[in-house]
Amino acid sequence: MKFIFGYIKRYKKMFFTAVLFLTIETMADLLQPTLMSYIVDNGVQQKDVKQILLYGVMMLFIAAMGALGAVVRNIFASKTSQLISMEMRSDIYKKVLDLSFENIDRLAPSSIITRITNDVTQIQNFINGTMRIMLKAPITCIGAISLIILRTPQQIPMMIVILCISFCLIGANMWFGYPRFGKVQRCLDKLNDVSREFLTSIRVVKAFGGQQQEEEKFGEAAGEFAKAGVSATRVSAVFSPLINLTVNVGIVVLLWLSQNQNSGEIGRLMASVNYMTQVLFSLGMVSMILNTAVRAVASAGRVEEVMNEVASQKDGEKTDGEGAQADGAAYTSAQADSTHRGAKVCFENVTFSYAGEGEPAIEEVSFVANPGETIGIIGPTGCGKSSLVNLVPRFYDAQEGSIRINDIDVKEWSMDALRKKIGVAPQKALLFTGTILENLRWGAGDATMEEIREAAKIACADEFVTGFEKGYESLLGQSGVNISGGQKQRLSLARALLKKPEILILDDCTSALDATTEAAVLEGLRRKADEMTVLLISQRISTVMRADKILCLEDGKVEGFGTHQELMEGCDTYRAIYASQIGGGQIG
Repeated sequence: MKFIFGYIKRYKKMFFTAVLFLTIETMADLLQPTLMSYIVDNGVQQKDVKQILLYGVMMLFIAAMGALGAVVRNIFASKTSQLISMEMRSDIYKKVLDLSFENIDRLAPSSIITRITNDVTQIQNFINGTMRIMLKAPITCIGAISLIILRTPQQIPMMIVILCISFCLIGANMWFGYPRFGKVQRCLDKLNDVSREFLTSIRVVKAFGGQQQEEEKFGEAAGEFAKAGVSATRVSAVFSPLINLTVNVGIVVLLWLSQNQNSGEIGRLMASVNYMTQVLFSLGMVSMILNTAVRAVASAGRVEEVMNEVASQKDGEKTDGEGAQADGAAYTSAQADSTHRGAKVCFENVTFSYAGEGEPAIEEVSFVANPGETIGIIGPTGCGKSSLVNLVPRFYDAQEGSIRINDIDVKEWSMDALRKKIGVAPQKALLFTGTILENLRWGAGDATMEEIREAAKIACADEFVTGFEKGYESLLGQSGVNISGGQKQRLSLARALLKKPEILILDDCTSALDATTEAAVLEGLRRKADEMTVLLISQRISTVMRADKILCLEDGKVEGFGTHQELMEGCDTYRAIYASQIGGGQIG
């Protein structure tokens, strides 16, 4: 609750304005039965028309004030809850942006989505309900009980019994409901995870005719969610009728105890019955809103878990290195004696394991990439190639050893300065909904059209883009669904080149290209090779064999590092890859 109230404090003026008008509305409701009793006892019983008209006009005026209070309260309550949920979602989003891949992997993307959407909605409903009925219910309940006691003091013992039983039932409702509503949210996480996985791989599902299998998986997750929901709502389904029964019994007892009441005080009896009905309504509302509160508390705990997540990586303070600018426009001392641009990348005894994994993904890896060099990285599937390059921009941090850029440990660089130096073209090209031009400018927001076309030409993307009716203004669907895999890879490469990075990481980013197009792309990269240090991952030996040096990995360990000829002479793993792809086993 402290977490929720922290957000309410940010909008306390609007919140208390809503509460003020809620109080006006509630007081108007409480006065109505009393005025009605005056009409009956002083007007109808005494046949005094003036009294009837007087109290009738007062009832209309108070009802109008109550209606005005309800309207203003609704406006402020809705606005406040919407603004709080907007700010909460923005805070979660900003927090996730600052988390490392390790944190996000642990929290799980599908769970984060649920927390941003459904969990925040539960909190929003609670805050809105607090200003609409949660505060109204106890005010009404206390006011109605007080008026019953003032008008009929003999009912005090009965009211005490009713309240004790009702509050015990409400407490039991919360006690049994809280863990069940928490389970509902966890089951929703799982349902979202299954849905997300199915929707992102729907082509594979249909290609292999796996609809039945996916339907069963979804049905199982949906069944668990429904079962958890039924279990949670069953609690209120049991306790809410018991609360209603308790208060209704109190009304019957009140009428029975009033059997000998003076007939001239029928209005007072009517008011007491009305107030008992208001007590019944209030306790029912309290029970309902506490169910909402239980769900909100469970959701707040999940949201707070994200907000309290401690980033596994600490940002460094270095924004440049010995006179080098963060954008790579100047040379560093490491490049002073070199005619090449780019950055020096040094791995020294680096070992890295993913969280929860026993075996290291890479182990005691050491090599140096000098400014302007192209380092080819090859090895069997699962040998740690992508894990290796993911450590350079600090997507993950190594547990042992050090990675240095321009002789400065990557952990000492600020994230912003470090990643400005690096361009990444992943194997799975990620494009966003929007125009091709907007996607390319992710690499450089102020790039000129000439620079954009130059980068696209190197990546062999300009020809097919200009073939579209709207050229670079052509719209892409989500994840670039309306273009081919090879086209997406070329646009991804152009985006990375447009950034003009000191270090270019190519993670098997030509895997979807045919041999001719790949050769053209690699030739374009060679012409730009002196301007950056390139880490080139590929499954194809023909792609890496012309690199300045080649790093051969197997099971996360370095099997060889050198030129193509040196590895052919001294690395069994590299020779085996060469023989399997090209054949002959001879030095080429």
